Amino acid sequence: MSLTRMLVRALLVPPGIPDFLTRTRFLSPGRYLLEGRAWSGYGDIQSVDVSTDGGRAWGRAQVGDADSPFAWRPWWYEWMAEPGDHELCCRATDNAGNTQPIGQNWNYRGVANNMIQRVRVVVS
Repeated sequence: MSLTRMLVRALLVPPGIPDFLTRTRFLSPGRYLLEGRAWSGYGDIQSVDVSTDGGRAWGRAQVGDADSPFAWRPWWYEWMAEPGDHELCCRATDNAGNTQPIGQNWNYRGVANNMIQRVRVVVS
């Protein structure tokens, strides 16, 4: 029997008020604590990076402790939201050297998607 491991992954709890049709989030300017979870079936989470500009620049999030090996790990990142359009992204890296891809590699059935999460946010 072959075992399949979970690919490295980080997810963000989207901040703000959502628009149902576009999935865009709306916020007022100010300081926000972005939070999420990260996990990998190949090793412990080494780091989580967060981008507020669609992946052009990345900042390091703080990562909390795991309850057990391979468990989800909480992470958080402080963001000073300024007026404008933003695309929030997060990506995890495990201690086996696996990092979430910016774009997803194509495969026949479309399985094992661990591409970075992207959340559009409008601050006004």
